[in-house]
Amino acid sequence: MAEIKDPENTIIMETTKGRVVIELRPDLAPNHVARIKELVAEGAYDGVVFHRVIEDFMAQTGDVKFGKQGGADFNPARAGMGGSDKPDLKAEFSSENHVRGTCSMARSQMPNSANSQFFICFTDAPWLNKQYSVWGKVVDGMDIIDTIKRGEPVKDPDSIVSMKLASAA
Repeated sequence: MAEIKDPENTIIMETTKGRVVIELRPDLAPNHVARIKELVAEGAYDGVVFHRVIEDFMAQTGDVKFGKQGGADFNPARAGMGGSDKPDLKAEFSSENHVRGTCSMARSQMPNSANSQFFICFTDAPWLNKQYSVWGKVVDGMDIIDTIKRGEPVKDPDSIVSMKLASAA
């Protein structure tokens, strides 16, 4: 496992495929990082499926309303259409490039619509630069992310088993 330099700003995400370590970037997107940490502390991401996974692009997850297995509103057909009960976030676009391992917030066509969903880039995606809020980077476990089942929607999707701050793990 990667050396954890800042446990308060590092997430350990256990997936159905294995462990992934994500370094948070509050310097780039302080409000998005705060939201991720808030949802992590609530256990909101535990059981959430990877609902949209596109080869040579990205793996998307984080729909805590319709994508949370065992949740009251779990609906595989609607996974990707929901968020949390918290207000949407104002965009925090930066000059950080979307490269392999980048963690960035998903949103609708409206820039200030990010809520709980996020994606992890499999490869460089320069067309996303300065249009999505980058909040972290996978520092260990991209080989695990590479094995997540593909699809739009994904049949029998992989999921996040748990997400915890390293300081609480």
